[in-house]
Amino acid sequence: MDPQARFAQLVRGPEGSIGLDEVALLVAATAEPAIDVNHWLAVLDDLAARCDEQTFTGVVQHVAREGFRGDQSEYYDPRNSYLNHVLDRRLGIPITLSIVTIEVGRRVGVPIVGIGMPGHFVVRDGRDDDAFADPFNGVVLDRGGCARLMSVVQPELAFDDGYLAPVGPRAIVARLLANLKGIHTAQRDRAALISVLQLRLAIPEVPPEERRELASALAADGQFLEAATALDELAAIARDRGAGALVEESELGAVRLRARLN
Repeated sequence: MDPQARFAQLVRGPEGSIGLDEVALLVAATAEPAIDVNHWLAVLDDLAARCDEQTFTGVVQHVAREGFRGDQSEYYDPRNSYLNHVLDRRLGIPITLSIVTIEVGRRVGVPIVGIGMPGHFVVRDGRDDDAFADPFNGVVLDRGGCARLMSVVQPELAFDDGYLAPVGPRAIVARLLANLKGIHTAQRDRAALISVLQLRLAIPEVPPEERRELASALAADGQFLEAATALDELAAIARDRGAGALVEESELGAVRLRARLN
């Protein structure tokens, strides 16, 4: 199946049946179609098979001992957001290194959950509400450690205990894609940005208004019919919501885009 279609199929299914490892690899496969997703799933299997201590701390330390670390010098390198490259290079950003840790834990029977803390993704022991870890730096933390970490990465925000609530696979992959959206926007990589926006819009929780961003990117790429279709979809969603102003705006935008085809 086409990676984008398979991604959409998974993220629209029940949250509990979403394989975080597979959807993260499908993000990479959408950007690099030659990727063998099953090969990289097997790489994760092998990584987990070498973990001798089946505890939360043991998994965190194992991932660090295997050489996984945060990319401090090229943080915004897109490869840090693609799981195959993270597994290959042993470099990543907080969210992708957290995905590796979660998936190693799952394979060895240690439940680990993602924590979408602002500015820096971390993980938590699924059996202990006060045991956290920062895979980017390879360290175990308690709640106070998380608060101190956040004070460094997001000093303008006051720490709130709600920031330590677990998030599921859909929220994790949506945030992963948000990172890539920012990177591709900054790098003016229009084709990559379009692909990322299309993936994000397959996730039920992503605001449908992002179709305006997709339409804008498609139009800038000369894909006026596809851009108009994106606005048609937004108009239909807005109509169901009774959002008359958004319906009118979207329909007018679609008409203007189609006029550019003549």
